[in-house]
Amino acid sequence: MRRVVCPGSFDPITNGHLDIIGRSARLYDEVTVAVLINVEKSSLFTVDERIEILQTVTKEYPNVKVRKFHGLLVDFCKQNDIPAIVKGIRVVSDFDYELQMAQLNYRLSGVETLFMPTNPEYSFLSSSRVKEIARYGGDVSGLVPDLVHQLLIERLRG
Repeated sequence: MRRVVCPGSFDPITNGHLDIIGRSARLYDEVTVAVLINVEKSSLFTVDERIEILQTVTKEYPNVKVRKFHGLLVDFCKQNDIPAIVKGIRVVSDFDYELQMAQLNYRLSGVETLFMPTNPEYSFLSSSRVKEIARYGGDVSGLVPDLVHQLLIERLRG
């Protein structure tokens, strides 16, 4: 069985994330979306909320499962018999950072990292930017799944 992990904080999930997850689901037998638990970071949505959202917006992909993790991603991969990580790359600066992480992860564990170029439609998109736009009343519809759009409005605008 060909397995891969798509890691991230997904706070919130964007259409760019969904694009990478969906494309991975077409290429691999099993895709695990791994939601990072980062106690150092203040999140808009709890880990459990993010997992529930991800399960809802990826339900069209029967080979996608959503799990949470903390610690080293490569340890998560080893514990779950996942030999590869898929990372979306938007711009050159993403590649610079992700290449170093990929080389370090391989050195630590032998886990491979595969880079998937982001659909140009989403090359400017990040969770941080989406939250900022939504926080100031901007329209993020079309940038996030409808469910996430609704939840952002409820969470940020009361």
